Amino acid sequence: MRVLLADDEVTIAVTLSDALRAAGYEVVLARDTGEALRALDEHETDVVLTDIRMPGGGGMAVLARSMELDAARPVIIMTGFASMEQADEALRIGARIYVQKPFRNDAMVSLVETFSRLRALERENERLRERLQSEQGFEGIVGHSPAMQATFERVRTVAPTEATVLIEGESGTGKERIARAIHLLSSRRAGPFVAISCAALPETLLEAELFGHERGAFTDARKERRGRFELADGGTIFLDDIDDMPLAVQVKLLRVLQERAFERLGGESTHEVDIRVLAASKVGLRRLVGEGRFREDLFYRINVVPVALPPLREREGDVAPLVRFLIERHGGGRAYEVSSATMSRLERYPWPGNVRELENAVQRAIALAGARSDLAPDDLLPLDDRWRGATEVPEDVRPLREVLREREIEHIRKVLELCGGHRSQTAKLLGISRKVLWEKMRDFDLEAPGG
Repeated sequence: MRVLLADDEVTIAVTLSDALRAAGYEVVLARDTGEALRALDEHETDVVLTDIRMPGGGGMAVLARSMELDAARPVIIMTGFASMEQADEALRIGARIYVQKPFRNDAMVSLVETFSRLRALERENERLRERLQSEQGFEGIVGHSPAMQATFERVRTVAPTEATVLIEGESGTGKERIARAIHLLSSRRAGPFVAISCAALPETLLEAELFGHERGAFTDARKERRGRFELADGGTIFLDDIDDMPLAVQVKLLRVLQERAFERLGGESTHEVDIRVLAASKVGLRRLVGEGRFREDLFYRINVVPVALPPLREREGDVAPLVRFLIERHGGGRAYEVSSATMSRLERYPWPGNVRELENAVQRAIALAGARSDLAPDDLLPLDDRWRGATEVPEDVRPLREVLREREIEHIRKVLELCGGHRSQTAKLLGISRKVLWEKMRDFDLEAPGG
């Protein structure tokens, strides 16, 4: 723990700093206001001790600067009898306590120890709150693979902002769960999370669902109805399968994104909403733009921050923990086992339906298990003879990533030798940056020729 001690009285500064150091504290000593302010800017300090009267502005200036930099940092004011009125003002502004001179050094050290422990507890509580918030945000999402960890990191970074996010991934990869995680990790988590699938409704009904309608807007509109945008006011709206949104609805959506305003079907009054928009697509929207099936201006509006959700076949090492998680979720409290041979087959299967297909497989196996405690491979895997008999795989049949990794290592080593170990030339020939080359050499444990 580091303590800032600011006092222009030499006797107090020397004896108290010695006592604090003897108690195990690192002490930053300031003899006037200017030194104290510089110390606050230059050093991370846990507790501030400052005299109320010092040349250059005094303890009130030190207190104000400390509060500006870190409002939670404890500040202890040391004061003489003549400065009691200022000490009361310091407490009102944010000082934790004032101590009247003269005082015993051991009593002051004990006071610093109390506030140091309090400071440590406050920091630990904050870390626990952040961890709990993070765990709540990603509840139900299992992913230990590097691909999923990169996705989680992107989500943690973008969630606290107000940026529009486009989540792209194949069907069944969990795009709505990622959208909910973004909402739960944002400042809007107390507000509503409203999801709608743009693929589930025809054009006219989709418009009514999104924007609402007035009474008499169409044949069955017997009373006015709020749409999803109004229901999401103050929170987040998630537009799933936006790649299936008709072009006519895309035009109206563009206006909502630009102005956060719209009219209900059959209405004339404008409704303004405070919403954050998240969207998801099961295909690359940029390709749809090129095909004329998605508006380019809308694409740039929603693709502010892209989040790529990898398919299960590219999430190396995630199948086993996912199976265990899904057994716990759907097992009704019973402990089911999956043999290592069966798990190996599950890991080799490409899972074209992604996590949704795997979840269905686990539910099916549990339903068919009866009194057995083990889940049969034939119940877990699809009815496909190619995979039913794939318990034995020839040794020369290996995952593609392994083969590509070996070829990449071999090629980098060859170019390094060609360039005599010169990294800049090697990176240029490989068409990558020097930083990327350095990272690959580190990851592949490669050394340049000659060192």
